[in-house]
Amino acid sequence: MDREIDMKKVSDGRFYSLRDMVKADCGGCRDCSDCCRGMGSSIVLDPYDGFRLTTGLNLSFEQLLEEKVELNVVEGIVLPNMKMTGIKEQCGFLNSNGRCEIHMFRPGICRIFPLGRYYENGGFQYFIQIHECRKEPKTKVKVQKWIDTPDAKRNEAFINEWHYFLKSLSRRLKHTEEENFQKSLSMYLLKNFYLKSYEKERDFYVQFQERMIEAKKL
Repeated sequence: MDREIDMKKVSDGRFYSLRDMVKADCGGCRDCSDCCRGMGSSIVLDPYDGFRLTTGLNLSFEQLLEEKVELNVVEGIVLPNMKMTGIKEQCGFLNSNGRCEIHMFRPGICRIFPLGRYYENGGFQYFIQIHECRKEPKTKVKVQKWIDTPDAKRNEAFINEWHYFLKSLSRRLKHTEEENFQKSLSMYLLKNFYLKSYEKERDFYVQFQERMIEAKKL
């Protein structure tokens, strides 16, 4: 979802696309796992993150909610996020050596870091968050390679549709004071896009569109 930021203060002043080179590669994060700690509820999961985690770990989303994932309100809508635990407030998938145990199917926000997404005019571009990662030196890498996600263009289209769908719902919620409606909406989204299992052997984006069509009708 959106957050109010001054791009002049947080970025290098440029926007990037999948084919652009960006100074983001920090050599495999050797001896560093700062971005896996103290992130609060900011690592919000989209439905594709849920699909990757459940199929990669062979767990149901309900099982993830028992320990590794929690629910929080984001602009009036209840959404899941990676849970920070312990004294160090670290991700539950960070092992004792400070390495990610789910790197192959880590969430999208983790994949793009230290990049961020800037949404505007019905689309989005990437920007580099110049103050978020202290690991140096950094080398240039193509954005698409850095994100390391199959079907990158389809993934971008999905991210865009999901973002603006939630924004539309959030705007509608601001014009209603019916608490039961807000709860019902959030529960429907959680059940339809996260708790309802995706078929591992079927294309995720096809399944997402099926659910989106049903949601928009309702």
